[in-house]
Amino acid sequence: MTATEKHFVCATSDIELDDIHAFEHGGRLYAIYRTEDDAFFATDGLCSHEQVSLADGLLDGHLIECPRHNGLFDICTGKALRAPACIDLQTYELTIEDGGIYIHLPHDVV
Repeated sequence: MTATEKHFVCATSDIELDDIHAFEHGGRLYAIYRTEDDAFFATDGLCSHEQVSLADGLLDGHLIECPRHNGLFDICTGKALRAPACIDLQTYELTIEDGGIYIHLPHDVV
């Protein structure tokens, strides 16, 4: 198992239900999702097809649609579900502590 370090992203209240928050750390972009059922998820922030920010995409339940070419990903697993996206996204563990969202990143990206 890869060692990780947690990093503060934002307050839970900063992300509305069914919305996406872009978070940058160490020169990389991450997407933090708050679903309509009030669950939080994190993936790579750029579409694996053409490196477009997923924070500008459309969140529908546990699916994120890329704003450029409509590639579709499952935010729980990172699985690419619709072409032209064919490379899965990396997912990341999140924890909620005292109203804050923390992302757990491998030490090599901290």
